[in-house]
Amino acid sequence: MTKKPRVYLYDSTLRDGAQTSTVNFSVQNKIQISKMLENIGIDFIEGGWPGANPIDDEFFNNLPTLKKSSFVAFGMTRRSNTSAGNDNALNSLINSPVQSICIVGKSWDFHLTHALHISEQENLAMIEESIKQIIKKKKIAMFDAEHFFDGFKSNRNFALKVVKTAYNAGARWIILCDTNGGTIPSEIKSIISEVIKYIPGENLGIHCHNDTENAVANSISAVEAGVRQVQGTINGLGERCGNANLISIIPTLALKMGYDIGISDTQLANLTKVSHFLDDILNKESNKFAPYVGKYAFAHKGGLHVSAVAKNSQSYEHIKPEKVGNKRMIMVSNQAGKSNIINRLKEINLVNNQEIYGDKISELVNLVKEQEAKGYAYDSADASFEILAKKTLSIVPNFFELVSFSVVDNRSYDKKGLVITFAKASIEIKVNNKILKAEAEGNGPVNALDIALRKALSRKYPILKNIKLCDYKVRILTPSDGTQAITRVQIESSNDKNERWTTIGVSQNIVDASFRALHDSMTYCLMHQ
Repeated sequence: MTKKPRVYLYDSTLRDGAQTSTVNFSVQNKIQISKMLENIGIDFIEGGWPGANPIDDEFFNNLPTLKKSSFVAFGMTRRSNTSAGNDNALNSLINSPVQSICIVGKSWDFHLTHALHISEQENLAMIEESIKQIIKKKKIAMFDAEHFFDGFKSNRNFALKVVKTAYNAGARWIILCDTNGGTIPSEIKSIISEVIKYIPGENLGIHCHNDTENAVANSISAVEAGVRQVQGTINGLGERCGNANLISIIPTLALKMGYDIGISDTQLANLTKVSHFLDDILNKESNKFAPYVGKYAFAHKGGLHVSAVAKNSQSYEHIKPEKVGNKRMIMVSNQAGKSNIINRLKEINLVNNQEIYGDKISELVNLVKEQEAKGYAYDSADASFEILAKKTLSIVPNFFELVSFSVVDNRSYDKKGLVITFAKASIEIKVNNKILKAEAEGNGPVNALDIALRKALSRKYPILKNIKLCDYKVRILTPSDGTQAITRVQIESSNDKNERWTTIGVSQNIVDASFRALHDSMTYCLMHQ
């Protein structure tokens, strides 16, 4: 079998990703991300735009040492009213402490007329002279042909002149950019097949935006057409709808297409960790449905699917999840058959010999379906399912019982007429036949009840002091019932080891539903202490 050629990976998360709405990287963030990118074997890491802002300036003044990856500084060509040698911005870029310089220039004549107000000849001169200046300073030149595909469709000859000028001036890489993200895969392949007649594929790159949800597909099509550098960002961060998602591109090139991308199997197995690490830095929830790395990317819910996967995972999985650092998940829901329950129990090390618990497992299957008919959703609340399963199999102790609780919500006004709200909760619980009582105030009824419950339990179980509520979601299940509607509460909790679990409660009373979810959360923690 002939070995496929090398495809180089270029990550622009630190610049393109920073242009995402709500994203702001600190210098320390950029250093952390750089190290993460090198650990998975990225060839080129675009550090940002020296001179564009204080953060990028500080970052380039404190670049971490990389062993394999290379930093790239991004900027633009010389201005139209000066020479390359006298353009301060260009020379500041070239003098940055990196070996590779990537400059952007226009390849769509529309921009010359409506944005820059310069001639075609001047635009070509700006590109050529800037690249020669980079090479003169013994740096590697890369050229981003901005809006190339729109430019090619508008004026083929001019767009080709731009990239040929850059290539003939000595640029190592010519990157064809779908800047507006409006090109589709068939157009990408067709246009590149024309470009490659003039510029070798080994000198071509692709840079796609995701405005039509085609950025990954366009990048793959470009590689099939012959380009050998792919640009993108981790998790598809980027302006507007984002950039091509390297987290999807990397395993597709390696596992589906067999290209050498300079990433080992061990590095590939860190892909899920890398994706989630970036989300942690941004303090955002990871996309649970993301291809390859999402929590539910290899989740199986239908009974037929689970039964088949148990026999041979290829039945409903395109790769083994471990290859990208993910894992299979067997969901439990009202669509679950016995095989779902058995496989889920095996996952949490509850049942090795199903014959021992035969009747109990059938009871659990029926109980899950009954509970879900009431509004529970165990496919998104693993901890509550584990508790339900252990209770059904009689293998979980009763850590505590609720005797009663009461909550009073207060709303009043201060002397200035401003609203004051607070809540008081009191609770009685039984632990080993001993009644424990506690009272607490909070900024709302659930908060007050949570504090009171911990206060009472922590006397017997000090470990619960370390538990914190990370997320709280409410869903009205019967909205037509108005204020009498059944409410589902789902909470996510974590401990001091940053381990997380999700529990659920359902009731017509939102406070009672919240207590049920809190009860499961505390119980789950005590089961695993």
